[in-house]
Amino acid sequence: MRALLAICAIMLLPNVAHAHRFAPSSLQIYEGENAQYEVLWKTPLQTASSIPLRPALPGGCSIKQESEPQIEGTGVVKRWSLDCSSLSQGLVGALVGVDGLAQNQASAILIYSYLDGRSWQQVLNTEVGTVTIPSAPTAGGVLSSYIVLGAEHIWAGPDHLLFVLGLVLLVVGFKSLLVTVTSFTVGHSVTLAMVTLGVFDYPVALVEFFIALSIFMLALEVNAAKPGWFARFPWAVAVGFGLLHGMGFAGALGEVGLPQGQVPLALLSFNIGIELGQIAFIVIVLVAGFAVRRYFPSWQDRIQPIAIYTMGGVAAMWCYERGLSVLGI
Repeated sequence: MRALLAICAIMLLPNVAHAHRFAPSSLQIYEGENAQYEVLWKTPLQTASSIPLRPALPGGCSIKQESEPQIEGTGVVKRWSLDCSSLSQGLVGALVGVDGLAQNQASAILIYSYLDGRSWQQVLNTEVGTVTIPSAPTAGGVLSSYIVLGAEHIWAGPDHLLFVLGLVLLVVGFKSLLVTVTSFTVGHSVTLAMVTLGVFDYPVALVEFFIALSIFMLALEVNAAKPGWFARFPWAVAVGFGLLHGMGFAGALGEVGLPQGQVPLALLSFNIGIELGQIAFIVIVLVAGFAVRRYFPSWQDRIQPIAIYTMGGVAAMWCYERGLSVLGI
């Protein structure tokens, strides 16, 4: 198991420097009267390619007004006013999407708000870059789109995966692992819901620093010669640090935005996606760990320290980087 955990930690290394930097882009279109539209485009400052991410709108639409790009947090925001009166149904039935997703290995959420206040959502990615705007939204669109976003976020966030990896490495016994992972779920679900619903706000940079610190502390505990408080009460540790990680999830969800009138469903769907992604990661680790123990037993003692030191080293790097961000350096 520890050999496999080392391998998993090494596999996460290509993305460690960009934890939380590559949030999905968001294309929000607000329908007005007489085929007039307001468009809000949000995309990360950092991208994986020199090819920019750009909204792909029908050629029959003309730009009436366009704002200068503005930096907000870790993203860039741009706004347009569109006139699509030359199209028989406006944007309904038209193809809308985002260019550059495949080149950047990125995803985006398209949110279309109808004149009557309803909204429709669709996740765009490397496989589906454009979609046809339907005449009416469905609840299933919100459910599927935000589940995909939640799963993508947990898999694109190496800090969260490293913490889960540390929990698997720390806990002994399947029953104890199940209780611990469930406790982590409870913790991050609480703060994810509270922050998203506006119950309280928080300093993003400081929370990101403490998330990195939680991983570093977990690595120290796993490497300790004698079981400490973390090992004796892993469920309590999972709940406490889960509250921190939930704020990180909420920050990503805030970057994407929530559909008006369907906030509870979108929030629930996003959380389900996170859990499915987390469970899939744990299952892969456990199944592959069984294979390592059976077919490569000598690996366990040879590379056992790699997982611990990789996790601790990466977390220390994040603590330094995010600590400077907290200090404004």
